[in-house]
Amino acid sequence: MVIIVINVDFNDQQNEIEISQEVLELLEKVIVTAAELEGYSGGEVSVAFVSNQQIKKLNNKYRDKNEATDVLSFPIDDEMLGDIIISAGRAAEQAEDYGHSLKRELAYLTVHGMLHLFGYDHYNQEEKKEMRQKEERVLTQLGISRD
Repeated sequence: MVIIVINVDFNDQQNEIEISQEVLELLEKVIVTAAELEGYSGGEVSVAFVSNQQIKKLNNKYRDKNEATDVLSFPIDDEMLGDIIISAGRAAEQAEDYGHSLKRELAYLTVHGMLHLFGYDHYNQEEKKEMRQKEERVLTQLGISRD
């Protein structure tokens, strides 16, 4: 059995939504499970929780989209996998809109961000379908449902 060692650094840069220790532990499991399923045995991931205003600035700067988004990913390399930036406010809004918990939404956004770090994207229907299947596989393996 191979032990997966991913160093995860969480950085909460917002004060709108409380991110509990239980949620952080779950998100670390999401990151490790996604890495394991993609064949990664190590690396480092940074996850920052920001406000809608902060993510809007980043989205504008790096993607030329002057709007808030839910998650951004910045891949680095195989050792320093990269950075995942999550709008905590947007995650809370989407959890309410979709009728599931904030914990589930943050887990989804984290696995989505991880898949972007691994090079997956969703520019067309085929890519989107593959990414959704991989996201659901990670969430299902960890018992994270839409309730």
